[in-house]
Amino acid sequence: MTLIVTQRAFCSSGESSSSADPGSEVSLTLTNKFDIFNESEDRPDARGLEVCHDWLIQRRARQDARTPDKMKTNESLVANGNLSLEEKKRKILRCLRRLEGLGVLRAPNPEDQILQTIAKDIRQQRVHRQRRGVELQKLRQTLSSLQDKSSFHSQQVDYYRHYITSCLDHLTHSSKSTNKKKLPALSNAAARLQEKGVLVEIQDLPATQFKNVVFDIVPGPEKGTFNVKARFLGIEMEEFPLKYQDLLQLQYEGVAVMKMFDKAKINVNLLIFLLNKKFFKK
Repeated sequence: MTLIVTQRAFCSSGESSSSADPGSEVSLTLTNKFDIFNESEDRPDARGLEVCHDWLIQRRARQDARTPDKMKTNESLVANGNLSLEEKKRKILRCLRRLEGLGVLRAPNPEDQILQTIAKDIRQQRVHRQRRGVELQKLRQTLSSLQDKSSFHSQQVDYYRHYITSCLDHLTHSSKSTNKKKLPALSNAAARLQEKGVLVEIQDLPATQFKNVVFDIVPGPEKGTFNVKARFLGIEMEEFPLKYQDLLQLQYEGVAVMKMFDKAKINVNLLIFLLNKKFFKK
């Protein structure tokens, strides 16, 4: 772009100077510093691209400095934006090659194909939004249904827990009415419990030593609770808290064998039968 300016020279007295050319012209050329094309070639100039890229980076940095933290761009995108122009070119080429390897793009013009894909995606944004809206509505309906089922099952659990507690209260009350004295502990040798099928095995202890092990089942302070004490050669070893409700839960879940003291394997069904017979008079 060329600007022609006509200039007249004057002396200090205000008269026209004889040495100055009254019709002299000054030619000024205005150049766009972001002009990325050479005059001779219709191709981008490398220097112009670098200058434009640096200016964009600086402008983005100023914008990010004024942006609140919650609204700032993702850190990975910021890192990509801070790359040099050559690094960005290499990364773009790597991504294009990767897309070609995955079959998304095909040679010889992957750049045109990716532009067409982006344009197609922009045109179909409305369809995508509608589809996502339908899927979101289905997910909300599914979530609502699951919440209703969860609430129903929670109510069922509370009902059965209340029912079991009522049954235990009834059994305990019946037992107390028949025998007002404190219920004695149930003591059985491990060998005897094995004969009844209640005791399956004791880890690291041979069956010949079962006669030296005694299990005492003592009613606990709360309804339906027991304390199982193990004695070996008359010496009290360990104590295991037992809840009748937990046994019923194991029976409901189909668990046949449970562990006591991390060593003794007990038959759940036969233990329930033993407790019912001794403490609940069933």
